[in-house]
This record gives sequence, structure tokens and C-alpha cells, in this order.
Amino acid sequence: MDAIRRETGGDEGVARKFWAKLKRVGGKIPFAEDLVAAFYCATDSGTPKRVRLILMGAIAYFILPTDAVSDFLPLLGFADDAAVLAAAITQVAGSITEEHRAKARQALDIGT
Repeated sequence: MDAIRRETGGDEGVARKFWAKLKRVGGKIPFAEDLVAAFYCATDSGTPKRVRLILMGAIAYFILPTDAVSDFLPLLGFADDAAVLAAAITQVAGSITEEHRAKARQALDIGT
């Protein structure tokens, strides 16, 4: 977790980079709602630390510019991001609440 914070500029840096990238690519990715719900879960102080670590790892993979498949490649660019997120969500699915999902839907409707 400390390495993620250093690489992304701390918790505020993670949030800033997350929302900036989501604004840029949100319309291109079909898993945006799951991603934002995972973000809200990972930043919820009531979420267990293990769950937060797993989700922050997936979110960091999404926001960091270096990943296995370049996000600029049509169709394939976000496949690895989706796979990492799906694997993380599978591990912690019970922790992502309807409240997190509702906040995600609201954020995406507003275009946050």
C-alpha cells in the first residue's frame, strides 16, 4: 500500500488521478460503474483493511501509466484493467455495498 501511495502521490493523488483518468476514458470502458463502486469501497473507512488493499491495487493498476496492455490500443487497451478489477472484485464482492454502487451510479450520471 505504501508503494502505491508513493507512486500515485498519496491518497489525494490516487483520488485525483483516478477521477482524471475516469473523465478521460469513462465512456470507453464498460466496467466504469464497477470501477467507481470499487473506488468508493476502497476509500470507505468502514471497509476492512484487506479489502481496501485489494481494491486499491486494482485501482492503482487502472491509473498508473505502465500496465501490461497499453490503454491506447483499440478494444484491447482496457482488457487487462477489466481483468485485474474483476479478479479484485471477485475476492471482495461482499464488501462492495449497494451504497457504494449507488454512489458510483450518481457520480457517473453527474459526470464527476
